[in-house]
Amino acid sequence: MVRGSTSSAVPRRAGPAPRTIRRHSAPKRDNLAPEPSAGRRSPSNGTRGHGPCQNGGEKRYQIWRKEEYVRLLSEGVGEKWTLAGVTRPVFVVFAVLALTLMVISAQAAIAAPGHQWPLIVLGVLCAAALEIPKLQVGSVRHRTPVITLPVIALLALETVLPLRISVGVIVTGVLVIEVLRTQRWAVALYRAGLTGVGGVVCSLVYLGLNAPPLSVPVLITAAVASISYVAFVIAVGTFRMRYTKDAFDLGGRPMLSTRRVLLVGGGYAAVAAAAAQWNHAFADGSSQSIGVVVVLLALTLLAATEKLVIRSLIMRRRLVGMIAGVTALNASTFLETPRRDVSSDGGSGTDAATDITEMLCRAVSTTVGVESVTVRDAPPAAGEIGVVVALTAGTEQFVVAHRDPMDRGFTRDDELALRALAQTADAVVTARSDIGGLIVRANTDPLTGLPNYGAFQVSLANINEHRNYEEALAVLFLDLDDFKRLNDRYGHQAGDSVLHELGRRLRRAVGPHDVVARVGGDEFIVILTRLTSLSEAKAMAEQILADVGQPLTVGLNHFTLVLSMGLAYSAQQESDVSLLIHDADQSMLAVKRSRRAGGPSNESSLSISEHRSTAMDDLIAHAIDDDLLELAFQPIVSLVTNQIWAFEALVRYTDAELGPVSPPALVEKAKSLGRLDALTRQVAIKAMRAAADFRLEDSRIVCMTFNVEAAQIVPARLGDFVEILADRYPEISLCLELNERSVAKVSAEIRAQVEHLRDAGIMIALDDYGSEDSSVDALVRLPMDILKIDRSLVDDLADIRQREVLTALQGFGDKLEYSMIVEGVENAFMAEQLNMLGIRAAQGFHYGMPQSYEVTRHRLERFGAAAIVPTELPAAVVDEVARRDAPAAAPAAAPRAAAPAAAPASAAPIGRPVPLP
Repeated sequence: MVRGSTSSAVPRRAGPAPRTIRRHSAPKRDNLAPEPSAGRRSPSNGTRGHGPCQNGGEKRYQIWRKEEYVRLLSEGVGEKWTLAGVTRPVFVVFAVLALTLMVISAQAAIAAPGHQWPLIVLGVLCAAALEIPKLQVGSVRHRTPVITLPVIALLALETVLPLRISVGVIVTGVLVIEVLRTQRWAVALYRAGLTGVGGVVCSLVYLGLNAPPLSVPVLITAAVASISYVAFVIAVGTFRMRYTKDAFDLGGRPMLSTRRVLLVGGGYAAVAAAAAQWNHAFADGSSQSIGVVVVLLALTLLAATEKLVIRSLIMRRRLVGMIAGVTALNASTFLETPRRDVSSDGGSGTDAATDITEMLCRAVSTTVGVESVTVRDAPPAAGEIGVVVALTAGTEQFVVAHRDPMDRGFTRDDELALRALAQTADAVVTARSDIGGLIVRANTDPLTGLPNYGAFQVSLANINEHRNYEEALAVLFLDLDDFKRLNDRYGHQAGDSVLHELGRRLRRAVGPHDVVARVGGDEFIVILTRLTSLSEAKAMAEQILADVGQPLTVGLNHFTLVLSMGLAYSAQQESDVSLLIHDADQSMLAVKRSRRAGGPSNESSLSISEHRSTAMDDLIAHAIDDDLLELAFQPIVSLVTNQIWAFEALVRYTDAELGPVSPPALVEKAKSLGRLDALTRQVAIKAMRAAADFRLEDSRIVCMTFNVEAAQIVPARLGDFVEILADRYPEISLCLELNERSVAKVSAEIRAQVEHLRDAGIMIALDDYGSEDSSVDALVRLPMDILKIDRSLVDDLADIRQREVLTALQGFGDKLEYSMIVEGVENAFMAEQLNMLGIRAAQGFHYGMPQSYEVTRHRLERFGAAAIVPTELPAAVVDEVARRDAPAAAPAAAPRAAAPAAAPASAAPIGRPVPLP
């Protein structure tokens, strides 16, 4: 099989390249930053610059902020601003208004008496101090209009200064403090203009209410005037953020928080009224100026106190956010998303970078408090802060935090928090990369780049454990014949080349979800997944043999590859996957023995093992026959009374070795084994026995439901059984839930049986309505008492279309005389929406997850039939209840004739279904 003697070496897989940092010589242009003049040298050695600098071989994190641009401007760089997130006309209008009000005020102040100038200066300082605290009135921090307090100073000055001067005083104070805070004249002029116009509105309201014929008391006048200012600022801010900024996600909440608006407006009105009342108490002329000075100093002290309180709250929030962010970043495991792809095909680390980016952005948003946070190539603009990070190998970007220009400016503490989170993210990424590289080396064959035997075993175990019930797999064991002779004759370099090419061909011959591994010198294993039959596996194996067995050339030598292949097929989940490998290996050895015994020696051959998976069959049959099935109970609640009135019984089974068995797989396997009726009987007996115990704990429990297929309710199968069982528990309404798919074709016999069971007092429910291909026909195809709405119809109740569908179904129910239960209610918002729509019953995780008999009974003991319980039951409590109730073992006992239970006085009449509350 070898022709020639020349060979070529196979290049070995290189290790991970050292992490490098690309130095930026100048910032990238964007629409937020001024353009530096050409040829300007970047800062270095610790100064804030346009990229990371190296100092002693250690990476430095550079904080980008507004001062960098101010420095560039002071060095002669032309200012080329575009206002981020707002339109230029809005800023221009308020800037012009601010300048106009200041000019008018200045003209009036020049002609004012000299004794008013100290009050003017003090008023400017007070207005500046009152501008510092920013009060947010929105549901989401930093995505809301903000309210400041300088107009209170206007109401304090109105008794000693003309309106023109008073308005100019607060405009000047706001302009001064905003220029110092932001160092952006456009933003400062906008803020000053907004405050000035709001002050004019406030003054007009104040004067209008104070003048005859209204003559409203000054206390009420000042309060109403201040509220008008708050309303004006909120209206302008809301308009600007809604119509001149890019939309941002508020998580379904409104932009404004009613509670915060009322709190800020009420507090504002109270302070303004107190200031005005104090001034008017000294309005006799002699002590008027003294009263104003006292008020202005008190307001300044109030602003300082409020700033300290807000600062302490921000520091606490920042500390909590920092702890949570760093914990989340470090808790992410490198096994989930390593920065470099560790697969053999050399993919990119895009998913890993996205994962870290999202966690970093969430941590920055929570810790720093921002309107938006992005990871981008462009450096931060004015009013933003940013840090250089490398979240993907060889690429540096900026994590940039942005706040609205009207919001609080970033502080040094914000910068340090951003830097700490960025350093943590970079450390996590580096650790993921390093550990990921080690994992790759430990699990990769260095010659072919394929997974080695250890990685193959892990892959096979994972595929077997997580495959669907109907999904089969096959293991192919391949061996290259006469490989030792090839090595001896042409050298190991030729042998390495042949193995490398064989691995490459195998990778190309299989699907993207299949696995190829090199497990020995000339042995390879393939896992074929997502199969449906043995014939499909055989056809794929034969195609692989044909593809990889093509002649190959290495240097001047030509080789014809002859392979021996064994196939082991598994139709269901295996309890021991090593048996698959063993059977495939034995089948491959059988091919070799056949070839040595005189079989074909010049062509590849395939042998199929007789392996069949029976572990799952035996396991399910044993669980049903030996009465080992368990039940979980999920409450069904009345939205009218907010109390539990029924439970749904759900089958569960946990094997000692395999762990929990999927309920759908359990039911399907029972059906294929002919034991579905036995499974249903066991569930029904245990469910009704448990219901009787639950009713002893709380008499409001009046119904128990469980699932059956429509074909099971005929008398020959379960029809007579459920009638007898319902008679044993007259105080409990038994409800059979028929899946919509099982009633797609209903015979006259089944329809008649449904009517008979309803007449006997057994309730019929149509389950999972709305899943897959539902139709209105299903509502009239079968008589029923209850319609259960699938969670897919209520997964977005904010959508008007879903609410309309539910309303229509509720209307159908009222006319067709059935009740409706909505499944999948997972939070209070959904429950509230359903209540508003008039839905009367619901089921879902919001009211409780399916729990065992012991946990459910303990819940009823502690909280009765309450729909919502304060907390989940602790594990220790559950264990204690289980130990206490172990002798009774009501729901897990073997089937036996249940003794009739005495019906409480409040029980429903025998033979009549209990209507929904």
